Amino acid sequence: MMATKNTHTAVLNTPVGKFGICVRNNQLVGTEFLPPETPEQAPTDATSREVVRQLEAYFSDPGAQFELPLAVSGTPHRQRVWQALTEIPRGQPVSYGALARKLGSGARAVGGACRANPLPVIVPCHRVVAAHGLGGFSGSTNDETLSIKSWLLEHEAITHA
Repeated sequence: MMATKNTHTAVLNTPVGKFGICVRNNQLVGTEFLPPETPEQAPTDATSREVVRQLEAYFSDPGAQFELPLAVSGTPHRQRVWQALTEIPRGQPVSYGALARKLGSGARAVGGACRANPLPVIVPCHRVVAAHGLGGFSGSTNDETLSIKSWLLEHEAITHA
């Protein structure tokens, strides 16, 4: 699980555990997986309500699309990787190496950008896998974190069954 890094404007319970969102100036700036003991928190503003609505739609239907105002900071390389992540079709994961070749980068640099992704699920870093196996997720390779990545990939594969 990720450590709490944001002041959350909502915390919701999802099929993969507690999930926090952070909205500033009517733009989504962060999402993160939280420890199970984190209390749920109702959205504090209209944008947070919309983020929660779209996340609930996604968890009910993996074909649901995210259309949210995003504001994320990162290096130009990370911005390119994060943009490329949003273009990976649901149910069709790609390897770190394949994405790196597409971007003219290295697999480790792509992995670093995935690890630094401030918007997991919304910017689908879970769709990038190792050449042999899942790879990491949100900067971790522990069983609990990888079970979230597995669940998300299986959830999205439903649309391509």
